Order: sequence, then structure tokens, then C-alpha cells
Amino acid sequence: MIALLRVLARLPLPVLHGLGIALGWLIYWMPGRHARRMRNNLFASGVCDPDTDCGRLLRRAVGESGKAVAELPAVWLRPYASIPRLVRGVEGWAQLDAARAAGRGVILMSPHVGCFEIISLYYAAHHPFTAMYKPPRNPTLAELMHLGRARGQAHLVPTDLSGVRALLAALKRREAIGILPDQVASSGDGVWAPFFGRPSYTPTLAASLQRKTGAAVFFVVAERLRRGRGYRLHVLPLDGELTDDKRAAAACINRNVEAIIRRFPAQYMWSYNRYKRPGGAPDPDDDA
Repeated sequence: MIALLRVLARLPLPVLHGLGIALGWLIYWMPGRHARRMRNNLFASGVCDPDTDCGRLLRRAVGESGKAVAELPAVWLRPYASIPRLVRGVEGWAQLDAARAAGRGVILMSPHVGCFEIISLYYAAHHPFTAMYKPPRNPTLAELMHLGRARGQAHLVPTDLSGVRALLAALKRREAIGILPDQVASSGDGVWAPFFGRPSYTPTLAASLQRKTGAAVFFVVAERLRRGRGYRLHVLPLDGELTDDKRAAAACINRNVEAIIRRFPAQYMWSYNRYKRPGGAPDPDDDA
């Protein structure tokens, strides 16, 4: 399988994205919850007018979701030196340099928007970068993900207490770490906070690490450019403050993610089950 994906990785990005559009529709029409969840999340979000705009946005999002899968062989398996060249422009990078020059660690939060897999690889081509990694159960997929992500100066750590300690140590060394701010937290590691008006179990790790280290917090989006021209990185500072109140900090993070999704609505992973309740998590009403 990996050998086949290495062959696909050689295809030009416009070809991969073209194939991705077809793949997105194939997945959309397959039996299962994918299409229903995608429609429900998008139409209930308020980012579009259900009577005039949501259908058009849904069609674009289906194609973008397929591109997100089809581009992975190129991002993960091409020679590492070629990956930064896929990034055609960067907005706001000077803010990262300023934080590093001031002797601060950096927390990069990358929502499920655009080609979020390329962000760590791009950053790791310039500076050390640490992120958590939970291998999937499929051994081939686990090997593929590790091959793709552990490149350059990127360091992967487990999603347990040792991994949290490694993230903390990296920030104390004034390095950068990466966190997905819009994933569902595991039981005991999150709080319920509003996300597009609905309670979502939101991780508290980023806010905790920021308070302990004084790290600078940025959101980074890898916008997928049209016609397979590559990607544009957008570095956005945190709008708000991550206070000691866990729910307030989680709500602040979610508001920032919402703003990013409204800016790039077609490139958000609307099929992600953001509102599920993990086993052992309290009822949303009990956590209010």
C-alpha cells in the first residue's frame, strides 16, 4: 500500500486535487453517517444561509474534503526538501519570529481547516517542533502517518502524561509545539464549551500549557489554493485571553476557531463529529 502511495505522491498536485474532488463525491454518496453529519454540521453552523448559500457551500466542501485525502501522499511521502516549496506564501510569520526572539515558546494551534498536515512539516524545516501522536489501529496506516509526520525537526510524542511532559519541556526550551484545538477531548481532559452554538467537549491542554509557560499562542491555517497551485499559510494571533477559568478559556479557543472557519468555510472538515460525548465525560448540563 505504501509503495502505491509513493507512486501517487509523484503525481502533480493539480492532478491529485482533481482526483480528490471525485473521491470527495464518492465518499459523500457512500452509505454511512458521513454525508448526513457533513450536512447537519454545515447547515446548523450559521456560516451560510440555508435557503440560498448552504447548498453551494456544501458542494465546494465535498470537493475540498476529497482533496484533503488525495493530497496526503504528496505531503507525507515526497522528498522532504520539496514540501516547503508547496507553500506559495506566508502571512504573519514575522509574529512567530518576534515571539521566538523575545525568548518565548510558541503554541501553534491548527484547526481541521485546509491542509493542516503541512503546517508542522513547514515549521519543522526551520525550527524544532513537537506534537502529540496517537497511532491508528491499522499498522500500515500507523507506519504511513509516522513516516509522513516525523520529518525535519518534527518530534512526535505519545498522547499520555509523558507526552504532556514533553510538550511542556519543549515550551520551556523556547521551542514550538502543535495542538489541534478543535478535536474532541478525551474524558477528563476537556470541558464543555459552545462551538457554533452547540456544546462541544473541548481540550484544556493548550490553555494549561500557556498559563504554565507564558508561551505565545497562534492559530495557523494552510489555505488550499485553487487549481492545485499549493498552499498559503496564515498565522493569526490569539484573539482573547486564556484565563484560569477552564470553560472561559475553552470558549475563547472555540471562538477563534469559529472565526477561522467563517473565513475558510469550504475547507473545514464538516464531517468531523465535533459534538460527540466521549465515554466518561460529564453531561453538558452537569458541566455548566
